[in-house]
Amino acid sequence: MRLSDCHNVEDFRTLARKRLPGPVYHYIDGAADDEATKARNTEAFSDCDLVPSVLAGVETIDMSTTVMGRKIAMPLFLSPTALQRLFHWQGERGVARAAEKFGTYFGISSLATVGIEEIGRTISSPKMFQLYIHKDKGLNHALVERCKEAKFDCIALTVDTIVSGNRERCLRTGFSSPPRLTPSSAISFATHPRWTLDYLFREKFELTNLKDHVSEGTNVALSVADYFNKMLDPAMDWRTAENVRAQWGGEFCLKGIMSVEDARRAVDIGATAIMVSNHGGRQLDGSRAPFDQLAEIVDAVGDRIDVICDGGIRRGSHVLKALSVGAKACSGGRMYLYALAAAGQAGVERILGRLQGEIERDMKLMGVKSVAELNRGNLRWR
Repeated sequence: MRLSDCHNVEDFRTLARKRLPGPVYHYIDGAADDEATKARNTEAFSDCDLVPSVLAGVETIDMSTTVMGRKIAMPLFLSPTALQRLFHWQGERGVARAAEKFGTYFGISSLATVGIEEIGRTISSPKMFQLYIHKDKGLNHALVERCKEAKFDCIALTVDTIVSGNRERCLRTGFSSPPRLTPSSAISFATHPRWTLDYLFREKFELTNLKDHVSEGTNVALSVADYFNKMLDPAMDWRTAENVRAQWGGEFCLKGIMSVEDARRAVDIGATAIMVSNHGGRQLDGSRAPFDQLAEIVDAVGDRIDVICDGGIRRGSHVLKALSVGAKACSGGRMYLYALAAAGQAGVERILGRLQGEIERDMKLMGVKSVAELNRGNLRWR
Protein backbone atom coordinates (compact mmCIF):
# COMPACT_ATOMS: atom_id res chain seq x y z
CA MET A 1 0.00 0.00 0.00
CA ARG A 2 1.33 3.42 -1.01
CA LEU A 3 0.47 7.05 -0.28
CA SER A 4 -1.40 7.24 -3.58
CA ASP A 5 -3.65 4.39 -2.40
CA CYS A 6 -4.84 6.42 0.61
CA HIS A 7 -8.12 8.20 -0.09
CA ASN A 8 -9.59 8.57 3.42
CA VAL A 9 -8.72 8.42 7.11
CA GLU A 10 -9.26 4.66 7.32
CA ASP A 11 -6.83 4.07 4.45
CA PHE A 12 -4.18 6.06 6.31
CA ARG A 13 -4.93 4.10 9.48
CA THR A 14 -4.17 0.89 7.57
CA LEU A 15 -0.90 2.26 6.19
CA ALA A 16 0.13 3.67 9.59
CA ARG A 17 -0.26 0.22 11.11
CA LYS A 18 2.14 -1.17 8.50
CA ARG A 19 4.70 1.60 9.00
CA LEU A 20 4.82 1.80 12.82
CA PRO A 21 6.09 -0.57 15.50
CA GLY A 22 3.17 -2.05 17.41
CA PRO A 23 3.55 -0.04 20.64
CA VAL A 24 3.64 3.26 18.75
CA TYR A 25 0.69 2.43 16.49
CA HIS A 26 -1.44 1.28 19.41
CA TYR A 27 -0.64 4.47 21.32
CA ILE A 28 -2.24 6.48 18.50
CA ASP A 29 -5.10 4.08 17.86
CA GLY A 30 -5.97 3.11 21.42
CA ALA A 31 -8.27 4.64 23.98
CA ALA A 32 -9.52 4.01 27.52
CA ASP A 33 -11.05 0.81 28.98
CA ASP A 34 -13.29 -0.90 26.38
CA GLU A 35 -12.82 1.97 23.89
CA ALA A 36 -16.59 2.38 23.63
CA THR A 37 -16.43 6.17 23.71
CA LYS A 38 -13.75 6.26 21.01
CA ALA A 39 -16.04 4.26 18.72
CA ARG A 40 -19.08 6.36 19.58
CA ASN A 41 -17.26 9.60 18.70
CA THR A 42 -17.52 8.67 15.03
CA GLU A 43 -20.69 6.55 15.17
CA ALA A 44 -22.64 9.52 16.57
CA PHE A 45 -22.59 11.21 13.17
CA SER A 46 -24.43 8.24 11.64
CA ASP A 47 -27.51 8.93 13.77
CA CYS A 48 -28.09 12.18 11.90
CA ASP A 49 -28.84 12.62 8.19
CA LEU A 50 -28.22 15.59 5.90
CA VAL A 51 -31.15 17.00 3.91
CA PRO A 52 -29.84 18.58 0.69
CA SER A 53 -31.32 21.38 -1.36
CA VAL A 54 -30.94 21.67 -5.15
CA LEU A 55 -30.86 24.30 -7.89
CA ALA A 56 -28.94 26.61 -5.57
CA GLY A 57 -26.27 27.94 -7.96
CA VAL A 58 -23.23 26.64 -6.13
CA GLU A 59 -20.48 27.44 -8.63
CA THR A 60 -18.52 29.34 -5.98
CA ILE A 61 -18.14 27.98 -2.44
CA ASP A 62 -16.77 29.80 0.63
CA MET A 63 -15.51 27.31 3.21
CA SER A 64 -13.85 29.90 5.45
CA THR A 65 -14.81 30.63 9.03
CA THR A 66 -13.48 32.77 11.85
CA VAL A 67 -12.62 30.96 15.05
CA MET A 68 -10.54 32.00 18.07
CA GLY A 69 -9.88 35.38 16.49
CA ARG A 70 -8.47 34.12 13.19
CA LYS A 71 -10.02 33.47 9.80
CA ILE A 72 -9.23 29.98 8.52
CA ALA A 73 -9.72 28.71 4.99
CA MET A 74 -11.82 25.70 5.96
CA PRO A 75 -13.86 24.85 9.06
CA LEU A 76 -11.55 22.03 10.14
CA PHE A 77 -8.24 22.22 12.00
CA LEU A 78 -5.60 20.00 13.57
CA SER A 79 -5.94 19.45 17.31
CA PRO A 80 -2.75 19.51 19.38
CA THR A 81 -1.35 16.04 20.03
CA ALA A 82 1.73 14.86 21.92
CA LEU A 83 4.92 13.04 20.90
CA GLN A 84 4.63 13.58 17.15
CA ARG A 85 8.27 12.84 16.25
CA LEU A 86 7.67 9.31 17.56
CA PHE A 87 5.16 8.79 14.75
CA HIS A 88 7.32 10.24 11.97
CA TRP A 89 10.67 12.00 12.12
CA GLN A 90 9.16 15.20 10.70
CA GLY A 91 6.70 15.39 13.60
CA GLU A 92 5.18 18.77 14.43
CA ARG A 93 7.24 20.46 11.73
CA GLY A 94 5.55 18.47 8.98
CA VAL A 95 2.09 18.88 10.50
CA ALA A 96 2.59 22.62 10.91
CA ARG A 97 3.72 23.10 7.31
CA ALA A 98 0.74 21.11 6.06
CA ALA A 99 -1.68 23.21 8.12
CA GLU A 100 -0.01 26.38 6.85
CA LYS A 101 -0.46 25.23 3.25
CA PHE A 102 -4.19 24.75 3.85
CA GLY A 103 -4.61 27.99 5.82
CA THR A 104 -5.97 26.44 8.99
CA TYR A 105 -5.22 26.24 12.71
CA PHE A 106 -2.72 23.76 14.05
CA GLY A 107 -1.82 23.07 17.67
CA ILE A 108 1.17 21.77 19.57
CA SER A 109 0.99 20.03 22.92
CA SER A 110 2.90 20.75 26.11
CA LEU A 111 4.34 17.29 25.34
CA ALA A 112 5.44 18.39 21.85
CA THR A 113 8.73 17.26 20.36
CA VAL A 114 9.45 20.60 18.63
CA GLY A 115 9.86 23.89 20.49
CA ILE A 116 7.36 26.71 20.90
CA GLU A 117 9.90 29.21 19.59
CA GLU A 118 10.65 27.30 16.39
CA ILE A 119 6.97 26.92 15.51
CA GLY A 120 6.33 30.59 16.27
CA ARG A 121 9.26 31.65 14.11
CA THR A 122 8.60 29.42 11.10
CA ILE A 123 4.80 29.11 10.78
CA SER A 124 2.62 32.05 9.76
CA SER A 125 -0.82 30.40 9.91
CA PRO A 126 -2.87 30.33 13.16
CA LYS A 127 -1.17 28.48 16.04
CA MET A 128 -2.60 27.00 19.23
CA PHE A 129 -0.69 25.80 22.29
CA GLN A 130 -2.26 23.08 24.42
CA LEU A 131 -1.40 23.66 28.07
CA TYR A 132 -1.32 20.86 30.61
CA ILE A 133 -1.23 22.15 34.17
CA HIS A 134 1.81 20.64 35.88
CA LYS A 135 2.46 20.54 39.60
CA ASP A 136 5.47 22.76 38.86
CA LYS A 137 3.87 26.23 38.82
CA GLY A 138 7.05 27.77 37.45
CA LEU A 139 6.81 25.48 34.43
CA ASN A 140 3.19 26.49 33.78
CA HIS A 141 4.08 30.17 33.97
CA ALA A 142 7.10 29.74 31.71
CA LEU A 143 5.12 27.94 29.01
CA VAL A 144 2.54 30.73 28.84
CA GLU A 145 5.24 33.41 28.65
CA ARG A 146 7.04 31.52 25.89
CA CYS A 147 3.80 31.39 23.89
CA LYS A 148 3.44 35.15 24.29
CA GLU A 149 6.96 35.74 23.03
CA ALA A 150 6.43 33.37 20.10
CA LYS A 151 3.16 35.13 19.18
CA PHE A 152 0.89 32.10 19.35
CA ASP A 153 -2.74 32.92 18.58
CA CYS A 154 -4.48 30.87 21.27
CA ILE A 155 -3.88 28.81 24.38
CA ALA A 156 -6.09 25.77 24.89
CA LEU A 157 -6.12 24.63 28.51
CA THR A 158 -6.83 20.89 28.64
CA VAL A 159 -9.30 20.39 31.48
CA ASP A 160 -10.12 16.68 31.24
CA THR A 161 -6.73 15.20 32.15
CA ILE A 162 -6.24 15.62 35.89
CA VAL A 163 -5.37 11.90 35.92
CA SER A 164 -4.75 9.52 33.05
CA GLY A 165 -7.45 7.35 31.56
CA ASN A 166 -6.98 3.58 31.70
CA ARG A 167 -5.23 3.01 28.36
CA GLU A 168 -5.02 -0.77 28.38
CA ARG A 169 -3.42 -1.11 24.96
CA CYS A 170 -0.42 0.86 26.25
CA LEU A 171 -0.28 -1.40 29.31
CA ARG A 172 -0.14 -4.45 27.04
CA THR A 173 2.48 -3.07 24.64
CA GLY A 174 4.64 -1.30 27.26
CA PHE A 175 4.57 1.98 25.31
CA SER A 176 6.60 4.75 26.93
CA SER A 177 8.24 8.08 26.17
CA PRO A 178 11.00 7.69 25.16
CA PRO A 179 10.41 4.12 23.92
CA ARG A 180 11.78 1.32 26.10
CA LEU A 181 13.36 -1.75 24.58
CA THR A 182 11.63 -4.88 25.85
CA PRO A 183 11.67 -8.42 24.42
CA SER A 184 8.29 -7.90 22.74
CA SER A 185 8.94 -4.34 21.53
CA ALA A 186 12.40 -5.29 20.20
CA ILE A 187 10.81 -7.65 17.69
CA SER A 188 8.42 -4.94 16.53
CA PHE A 189 11.21 -2.36 16.23
CA ALA A 190 13.36 -4.84 14.29
CA THR A 191 10.57 -5.58 11.82
CA HIS A 192 10.06 -1.86 11.15
CA PRO A 193 13.63 -0.86 10.25
CA ARG A 194 12.74 2.40 8.52
CA TRP A 195 11.06 3.75 11.66
CA THR A 196 13.81 2.39 13.90
CA LEU A 197 16.66 3.90 11.87
CA ASP A 198 14.89 7.28 11.78
CA TYR A 199 14.43 7.15 15.56
CA LEU A 200 18.04 6.15 16.25
CA PHE A 201 19.92 8.34 13.80
CA ARG A 202 17.89 11.48 13.24
CA GLU A 203 17.41 14.31 15.74
CA LYS A 204 17.38 13.05 19.33
CA PHE A 205 13.89 12.53 20.68
CA GLU A 206 12.89 14.93 23.46
CA LEU A 207 9.93 16.75 24.95
CA THR A 208 11.39 20.05 23.84
CA ASN A 209 9.21 22.41 25.86
CA LEU A 210 9.56 20.46 29.11
CA LYS A 211 13.14 19.14 29.07
CA ASP A 212 14.65 22.08 30.98
CA HIS A 213 12.15 21.56 33.81
CA VAL A 214 11.62 17.80 34.02
CA SER A 215 13.63 14.80 32.82
CA GLU A 216 10.59 12.50 32.65
CA GLY A 217 9.56 11.73 29.10
CA THR A 218 12.89 12.86 27.62
CA ASN A 219 15.68 11.17 29.58
CA VAL A 220 13.57 9.06 31.94
CA ALA A 221 11.19 6.67 30.18
CA LEU A 222 7.60 6.78 31.46
CA SER A 223 4.28 5.63 30.12
CA VAL A 224 2.01 8.52 29.23
CA ALA A 225 -0.32 7.41 32.05
CA ASP A 226 2.53 7.51 34.58
CA TYR A 227 3.60 10.92 33.29
CA PHE A 228 0.10 12.36 33.71
CA ASN A 229 -0.38 10.78 37.13
CA LYS A 230 3.03 11.89 38.41
CA MET A 231 3.50 15.30 36.80
CA LEU A 232 0.07 16.88 36.26
CA ASP A 233 -1.77 18.77 39.00
CA PRO A 234 -5.05 17.11 40.11
CA ALA A 235 -5.84 20.26 42.12
CA MET A 236 -6.51 22.21 38.89
CA ASP A 237 -9.81 24.08 39.24
CA TRP A 238 -11.73 27.05 37.85
CA ARG A 239 -9.47 29.49 39.69
CA THR A 240 -6.49 27.88 37.95
CA ALA A 241 -8.17 28.41 34.59
CA GLU A 242 -8.95 32.04 35.44
CA ASN A 243 -5.34 32.65 36.41
CA VAL A 244 -4.06 31.20 33.14
CA ARG A 245 -6.53 33.32 31.18
CA ALA A 246 -5.41 36.45 33.04
CA GLN A 247 -1.71 35.73 32.49
CA TRP A 248 -2.22 34.91 28.82
CA GLY A 249 -4.53 37.80 27.98
CA GLY A 250 -5.44 36.56 24.51
CA GLU A 251 -7.74 34.06 22.85
CA PHE A 252 -8.33 31.39 25.49
CA CYS A 253 -9.95 28.01 24.92
CA LEU A 254 -10.96 25.28 27.35
CA LYS A 255 -10.42 21.86 25.75
CA GLY A 256 -12.51 19.05 27.20
CA ILE A 257 -15.81 20.77 28.02
CA MET A 258 -18.73 18.32 27.85
CA SER A 259 -21.51 19.76 30.04
CA VAL A 260 -23.75 22.80 29.68
CA GLU A 261 -22.88 23.93 33.20
CA ASP A 262 -19.17 23.89 32.45
CA ALA A 263 -19.73 25.67 29.13
CA ARG A 264 -21.55 28.48 30.93
CA ARG A 265 -18.78 28.65 33.52
CA ALA A 266 -16.24 28.95 30.69
CA VAL A 267 -18.09 32.02 29.44
CA ASP A 268 -18.17 33.45 32.95
CA ILE A 269 -14.38 33.26 33.38
CA GLY A 270 -13.76 34.97 30.05
CA ALA A 271 -12.86 32.04 27.79
CA THR A 272 -13.34 32.88 24.13
CA ALA A 273 -13.72 29.29 22.89
CA ILE A 274 -14.46 25.78 24.09
CA MET A 275 -13.60 22.48 22.48
CA VAL A 276 -16.41 20.00 23.10
CA SER A 277 -14.16 16.99 23.50
CA ASN A 278 -13.64 13.77 25.43
CA HIS A 279 -9.94 13.53 24.53
CA GLY A 280 -10.62 11.06 21.73
CA GLY A 281 -12.11 8.58 24.18
CA ARG A 282 -8.75 8.32 25.95
CA GLN A 283 -9.95 9.49 29.37
CA LEU A 284 -13.44 8.57 30.65
CA ASP A 285 -14.79 5.60 28.74
CA GLY A 286 -18.57 5.66 28.69
CA SER A 287 -18.70 9.45 28.39
CA ARG A 288 -20.79 11.16 25.73
CA ALA A 289 -19.54 11.79 22.22
CA PRO A 290 -18.88 15.44 21.32
CA PHE A 291 -21.45 15.41 18.50
CA ASP A 292 -24.09 13.89 20.80
CA GLN A 293 -23.52 16.71 23.28
CA LEU A 294 -23.06 19.54 20.81
CA ALA A 295 -26.61 20.82 20.37
CA GLU A 296 -27.37 21.48 24.04
CA ILE A 297 -24.02 23.26 24.51
CA VAL A 298 -24.53 25.41 21.39
CA ASP A 299 -28.05 26.29 22.57
CA ALA A 300 -26.70 27.37 25.95
CA VAL A 301 -23.62 29.41 24.96
CA GLY A 302 -23.17 29.38 21.18
CA ASP A 303 -24.04 33.07 20.86
CA ARG A 304 -21.35 34.08 23.38
CA ILE A 305 -18.37 31.82 22.72
CA ASP A 306 -16.84 29.85 19.85
CA VAL A 307 -17.93 26.22 20.14
CA ILE A 308 -15.65 23.67 18.46
CA CYS A 309 -16.60 20.03 17.92
CA ASP A 310 -13.44 18.01 18.59
CA GLY A 311 -13.14 14.30 17.94
CA GLY A 312 -14.49 11.50 15.77
CA ILE A 313 -14.18 13.44 12.51
CA ARG A 314 -13.48 11.09 9.61
CA ARG A 315 -15.42 12.67 6.72
CA GLY A 316 -16.30 16.09 5.33
CA SER A 317 -19.96 15.25 5.94
CA HIS A 318 -19.19 14.98 9.67
CA VAL A 319 -17.93 18.55 9.60
CA LEU A 320 -21.08 19.76 7.82
CA LYS A 321 -23.28 18.03 10.38
CA ALA A 322 -21.45 19.65 13.30
CA LEU A 323 -21.57 23.09 11.65
CA SER A 324 -25.28 22.63 10.96
CA VAL A 325 -25.84 22.04 14.68
CA GLY A 326 -24.00 25.29 15.42
CA ALA A 327 -20.27 24.60 15.87
CA LYS A 328 -17.96 27.30 14.52
CA ALA A 329 -15.39 24.69 13.44
CA CYS A 330 -14.33 21.08 13.94
CA SER A 331 -11.01 19.57 14.93
CA GLY A 332 -9.39 16.21 15.42
CA GLY A 333 -6.18 14.34 16.16
CA ARG A 334 -6.19 10.78 14.85
CA MET A 335 -7.46 11.93 11.45
CA TYR A 336 -4.04 13.47 10.73
CA LEU A 337 -1.82 11.38 13.03
CA TYR A 338 -2.48 8.26 10.95
CA ALA A 339 -1.46 10.27 7.87
CA LEU A 340 1.64 11.65 9.59
CA ALA A 341 2.71 8.15 10.63
CA ALA A 342 2.07 6.81 7.14
CA ALA A 343 3.90 9.45 5.09
CA GLY A 344 5.00 12.51 7.09
CA GLN A 345 4.08 15.96 5.82
CA ALA A 346 3.01 14.54 2.46
CA GLY A 347 0.52 12.30 4.23
CA VAL A 348 -0.93 15.15 6.29
CA GLU A 349 -1.27 17.28 3.16
CA ARG A 350 -3.02 14.45 1.36
CA ILE A 351 -5.60 13.82 4.08
CA LEU A 352 -6.24 17.56 4.47
CA GLY A 353 -6.72 17.79 0.72
CA ARG A 354 -9.12 14.87 0.71
CA LEU A 355 -11.15 16.28 3.61
CA GLN A 356 -11.16 19.78 2.11
CA GLY A 357 -12.40 18.29 -1.15
CA GLU A 358 -15.14 16.38 0.66
CA ILE A 359 -16.31 19.52 2.49
CA GLU A 360 -16.42 21.53 -0.76
CA ARG A 361 -18.18 18.79 -2.75
CA ASP A 362 -20.66 18.07 0.02
CA MET A 363 -21.49 21.77 0.40
CA LYS A 364 -22.31 21.88 -3.30
CA LEU A 365 -24.41 18.74 -3.00
CA MET A 366 -26.16 20.31 0.01
CA GLY A 367 -26.92 23.45 -1.99
CA VAL A 368 -25.06 25.87 0.32
CA LYS A 369 -22.55 28.51 -0.81
CA SER A 370 -20.98 29.27 2.58
CA VAL A 371 -20.69 27.59 5.95
CA ALA A 372 -22.84 30.37 7.40
CA GLU A 373 -25.83 28.95 5.50
CA LEU A 374 -25.66 25.62 7.35
CA ASN A 375 -28.32 25.22 10.03
CA ARG A 376 -30.41 22.56 11.74
CA GLY A 377 -32.94 22.69 8.94
CA ASN A 378 -30.34 20.70 7.00
CA LEU A 379 -30.55 17.82 9.51
CA ARG A 380 -32.88 15.03 10.56
CA TRP A 381 -32.16 12.68 13.44
CA ARG A 382 -33.14 9.03 13.07
